[in-house]
Amino acid sequence: MNSTVKSPSNLAIVWLGVLQILVWGGSFFLMAVMAAPISRDTGWPSQWVYGALSLSLLVSALLAPLSSRLIARYGGRPQLAASGAVVALGLLLMAVSPNLGVFLLAWAVIGVGMAMGLYEALFATLGALYAEGAGRAITGVTLIAGFASTLSWPTVALMIEQLGWRQACVLYAVVLLLVVAPLYWKVLPPGGQLVERKAQAGEAGEGIDRRLYLLLTTIFAIGAIIMTAIAVQLVSVLQGMGHSLAAAIGLAAMLGPSQVASRLLQILVGRRHPVWTALAWTGLVLVGLLLVTLAPAATAIGLLIFGCGNGLRAIVRGLLPLAMLPPAQYVLLMGRMSRPALIGQALTPLVGGYLFEHLGAYGVLYSLIVLALVNLLLVGQVFRWVRRAA
Repeated sequence: MNSTVKSPSNLAIVWLGVLQILVWGGSFFLMAVMAAPISRDTGWPSQWVYGALSLSLLVSALLAPLSSRLIARYGGRPQLAASGAVVALGLLLMAVSPNLGVFLLAWAVIGVGMAMGLYEALFATLGALYAEGAGRAITGVTLIAGFASTLSWPTVALMIEQLGWRQACVLYAVVLLLVVAPLYWKVLPPGGQLVERKAQAGEAGEGIDRRLYLLLTTIFAIGAIIMTAIAVQLVSVLQGMGHSLAAAIGLAAMLGPSQVASRLLQILVGRRHPVWTALAWTGLVLVGLLLVTLAPAATAIGLLIFGCGNGLRAIVRGLLPLAMLPPAQYVLLMGRMSRPALIGQALTPLVGGYLFEHLGAYGVLYSLIVLALVNLLLVGQVFRWVRRAA
């Protein structure tokens, strides 16, 4: 690993955050504003259009462990630099798709780019380059990238309004091609390859307690499921509780600023072991969901609390394994640990839609409360683990 540089500069962290905004905006967050225009223009069923995102998440889940192994062997800079081109290829394929089959193929390509260039790949790269010094960079990147939906949604919506969805895909692809590779090549130093012996040890799980690995993997998967369910269904759930569409959208909009605020607070006070941040994340998510469900008059406060907790999730995904695993294992296992979370995210819209149809808004919320409680208890197990180790 690169032992001469302890941590990236503040400017480098800013650029890494900007690059994450660009790649997230052109992949995971794209469908939120583009699905409806695509369905109207093509006549393709909306469930298949939205299902393209689930397909891309499944592809990303399948490739995530391979992504980590490639980072361990060759370093992360080439892969991250290429991720923008792969997502751009998927967008260009979308732009010319004559039928639903080609459209789904385009999203499968975007899924490859997601595996190459989103958080898990970047976190693994930073861990390989800077080891324990990666923590500050991970926190800074997640703070900046927290604006991904806030910036990408109105930007893409404006592009669609002015150009149409196909031309918007082309324009976004051009931006990715021009910006992502040059910036990653400039901002990240070369290196980060793991010594073959260390890579083999990490891949074999040497020095890793399997119970800890399964515990962390389960925590991250449950957190991803809760986040996805809220992101996809919050407006519908709030309407099912009696709020008007305008009120539901206004309440849902509170999540973004509260998530960013919690990440800023983490930068200012986050000097303790990341397990404390994990406790804050899961505890705030549970309290927020309880308020929304049991005290409808306090829905706004509940969503603010939930947003503050959920904003810490991305930080915990990067920092908690970094604090508990040797660097070689951290790099290799980031992709493997992300696979159940990505599969859970892909299936959540289907399961959540079923629950909403048969149990209503409160059935969805009570299901999420159960998951949030289980997650808090699992983080409590990790906390006891850390205390024993200390």
